Amino acid sequence: MNDSDASPGSEPDASATDEDLGPACVLVFNANDPSGAGGLAADTVAIASVGAHALSVVTGSYARDSAEIFEHFAFDEEAVTEQARCVLEDMAVQVIKVGFVGSPENLSAIAELTADYADVPVVAYMPNLSWWDEDQIDAYLDAFQELLLPQVTVLVGNHSTLWRWLLPDWSSQRSPSPRDIAKAASDKGVPYTLVTGILLPDQHVDNVLATPQTVLANARFELFEAQFTGAGDTLSAALAALLAGGAELGEAVGEALNYLDQSLDGGFRPGMGHVLPDRMFWAQPEDAEEGEDGAEPPAADKEEGATRH
Repeated sequence: MNDSDASPGSEPDASATDEDLGPACVLVFNANDPSGAGGLAADTVAIASVGAHALSVVTGSYARDSAEIFEHFAFDEEAVTEQARCVLEDMAVQVIKVGFVGSPENLSAIAELTADYADVPVVAYMPNLSWWDEDQIDAYLDAFQELLLPQVTVLVGNHSTLWRWLLPDWSSQRSPSPRDIAKAASDKGVPYTLVTGILLPDQHVDNVLATPQTVLANARFELFEAQFTGAGDTLSAALAALLAGGAELGEAVGEALNYLDQSLDGGFRPGMGHVLPDRMFWAQPEDAEEGEDGAEPPAADKEEGATRH
């Protein structure tokens, strides 16, 4: 679905009985992340946390820890297609979310599926791929632009990542605005672009939902003094789930950004690498927020340089 005249977000089927009604379903294409930092682990927990049900299609797997990605192993496109078609033919899917899927062949397979279900909104997240081989990055980004972007309803990505990808020949001395980036995405068929991590001079970052014509919503947050992994998957998964539940786009973006901010505020460091978002922050015992003497414990997300990615 990429109709720029319609905002994603839909109401449950009025013909369904009370017995049939349950959490909205989000079909997710992403890689397995054994560290739990991002990938399908992040998607599934974030989607469940905001009240939807994840239908998780494994497109491959990272070999990684909490600090870095060492390798990625992609599934073949037949395996990806078979997983997706099994659930699509059985369950009603309200939104499709696409993360990192590992190969141009998988992008092609997913583009065919989304075209077959053209009425289902697609939320796509483009992560930073700098860990990957340059030739693989180029092939992946080219395939994403040509095959999948025309199917995408909302594109989500960090300002610098989207700038490098969509505006590689940008020559102005000023940084491209969210509307500039949205225009480049719109030229490929994307109606809405959520640009995150726009650095502001007062130790804040802005996050802007834009079209080429206007800014539809934005939210500013203070920078955390930490290096996070998994923020982008968390945000895009939460947004997909909120849209699946029937929220209007502007409202869903605001709620998803607030959810991400609270997840980062509760971030934790399970290993020797980066801080991970606590996507279940709301489920922590209330007394865990304070030490035994009533003082706030040292926060893991205050210990390193301020970065979200």
